[in-house]
Amino acid sequence: MNDSPAEDQLITELTDLVFQAAGRLRQGFNTIAAELGLTPAQALALVNLRGPAPMRDLADVLSCDASNVTGIVDALEKRGLVTRRPDPSDRRVKHVVLTDEGTRRRDQLTTEANTRSADLFQVLATDRTRLRDLLAAVVHQEPVRAATVSQPEPEDAAGRL
Repeated sequence: MNDSPAEDQLITELTDLVFQAAGRLRQGFNTIAAELGLTPAQALALVNLRGPAPMRDLADVLSCDASNVTGIVDALEKRGLVTRRPDPSDRRVKHVVLTDEGTRRRDQLTTEANTRSADLFQVLATDRTRLRDLLAAVVHQEPVRAATVSQPEPEDAAGRL
């Protein structure tokens, strides 16, 4: 782990608090989505659409398989919130595009989520910018990769390398 038990405890507390804060944000977002008649996945898809996007890109943003996005987009399309358009250069690729109603719903969702988030972060008042900068530093750092352990050369039947 780390250099000292105190440092280990601090890391544990930080991790727990970040998860708890994220949980409270997610719970508020999910409540807003439900009030608008959307599943959390549908709401996340809407707020992440800023322009025509290939379904594969939407799957990446939602951290799910492309096959899951098909069901999400089907439901949004059925409600008139998005349409699918073929990619002009690759007919196998479909782009998801917000309709005017989808844009209104996305903006409403974003506004309400921001209002609830502002309430949650009110306790921080003057420290919000600093927290944003610190979290951005954590999120945008290079991923930690597992150390590569070199394997010894296999021995032949006589025990030679």
